[in-house]
Amino acid sequence: MSRFLLTGCKTLPNIFLSQSSRRIWTRSIPQPASFGFRSILPRYHYALRPSTMELKDVVKVLEDLAPLSLAEPWDNVGLLVEPSEPRPIKTILLTNDLTEAVMEEARAEECDLIISYHPPLFRPIKRLVQKDWKQRLAIRALEAGIAVFSPHTSWDSVSGGVNDWLVRGLGSGQVSVLNQAYVDMPYSHIVEFQCRNDTLDVLLAELNASGGVLVQDPLRCDATKTQVSLYCSGSVLPSVVDRITQYIVAVDKSLRILKAEKPPRTGHGQGRLSVLDEPVTVATAVKKMKSHLGLRHVRLALGLGCTQESFVHTVAACAGSGASVLNGVRADLYVTGEMSHHEVLDAVATGTSVILSDHSNSERGYLSVFRENLVGKVPADVVVMVSKADKDPLEVV
Repeated sequence: MSRFLLTGCKTLPNIFLSQSSRRIWTRSIPQPASFGFRSILPRYHYALRPSTMELKDVVKVLEDLAPLSLAEPWDNVGLLVEPSEPRPIKTILLTNDLTEAVMEEARAEECDLIISYHPPLFRPIKRLVQKDWKQRLAIRALEAGIAVFSPHTSWDSVSGGVNDWLVRGLGSGQVSVLNQAYVDMPYSHIVEFQCRNDTLDVLLAELNASGGVLVQDPLRCDATKTQVSLYCSGSVLPSVVDRITQYIVAVDKSLRILKAEKPPRTGHGQGRLSVLDEPVTVATAVKKMKSHLGLRHVRLALGLGCTQESFVHTVAACAGSGASVLNGVRADLYVTGEMSHHEVLDAVATGTSVILSDHSNSERGYLSVFRENLVGKVPADVVVMVSKADKDPLEVV
């Protein structure tokens, strides 16, 4: 019986759906007065709506948040460990580094996916054995059915990613990208020419059939000829030009070959330069970065002619090991995780002060920011947690 008819009690369905909260609410069935209840108070409890998310769906969300095409060419990003038996993703663990301690934590929490900022598998491997600690972790992940995904430099490059988070530690400012990211294009050259109208269709059909060519919409010049522009890769350029010269008008004047420039991906790229809205002293910059990174200590190298009371107007930041990105950048202050002794000397000789936090300390705080972004993209019953076992291997003693 789905409802009771009771004196003094309204009849309501036992179950109704609250779509906004993604929950199914169930009403306690009121008992007849003879059961000893002096009054009937509706009581509710809820159960989360059954909701699953497959690994491939989570991976798509991760790649939407930070496209893997933004990663550096040398990097090893994306899905690194994929269990053979797929299962719904219910618990996700975020970590900066996948270590033995983090793996123990993941297994204890019954995680289905580990998102490790640094790729635990980086160099090519020829075997999976227990004596190598990274290979051992991969084996343990597979045995436990845990997938492993690494974003690394795609998080560094993406707008709103690690480097934007890092440079915001010194306050608001006009932020620009140090090493601009560009749109990946399969075409390296642009070929422009004029073709007779009576042979245009034949030529275009031959070009399209040859492959590796993208023809733009032709522009008719007059009753006898049409302007054509196409993109092609360097490997097919000679054959394309050879084919075109058989049809075009006035080869010496109408044929142009240009190098295709990749369009920039605005806001994306490695490193950030911020012109601070409110300049701060070096001493204040140190305090701000310690607070932002959650550290008691950082290392400071004062630029030539600078003191801790010198003002910082511009700051260049690069998470991790940032010397290759920061080298040569004109700024009052560099903020990064680590630089070599000689790289620091080079910087201070130009009058630039340097704050070093140790490698992963310049990255780890972003995990909490990314967690909030990810929580909004997955079902409500998917648990997203930041590792408690993850930490920088170095400490000040």
